[in-house]
Amino acid sequence: MIIDELLREAKMSRYKLSKTSGVAQATISDICSGKTSMEKCSAGTLYKIAKALNVTVDALLEADEQEMAQNAEYRSSFETFKSNTCHHVKDMGDIDFIINTLENDTIRSLYKKMWYPESLYLLGMIDYLSKINDLPMCTNYNDIRRHKLAQVVYPSSVLIQAAVMHSETVK
Repeated sequence: MIIDELLREAKMSRYKLSKTSGVAQATISDICSGKTSMEKCSAGTLYKIAKALNVTVDALLEADEQEMAQNAEYRSSFETFKSNTCHHVKDMGDIDFIINTLENDTIRSLYKKMWYPESLYLLGMIDYLSKINDLPMCTNYNDIRRHKLAQVVYPSSVLIQAAVMHSETVK
């Protein structure tokens, strides 16, 4: 959330923001986690937080509104994303696909949206295409390569097969 970004810039913790602003730590935590919308906060609460962070209440509300609009962006299923990616590779060709993806920084933007499966899939695809085309691996995403998903994402065909066979061994 926007407050977390402002806290990072100010090198301030949520606890310190609570003490500085006089707003309960639980309230700040709820706002930062998205549990409570800034729109629903009292003007006094927003004023105290804005003052402690050296920004205006309007700036807080505008940033929150932009973030909400960005989060409302349509996200297709992971299966659809994988299929679309493969079609893009086929239509554009390996090299052009790699260039387009890296120039647009698509992997990083997906990661920033917290669309981790899509980001990691696309990174894997770029790494694979680079390898089979004898291209050097792009090191811009080494920080993302260090991460893995909390849960394995199985293709729907594997999930269906496991359900039909009443067996988890397929996975």
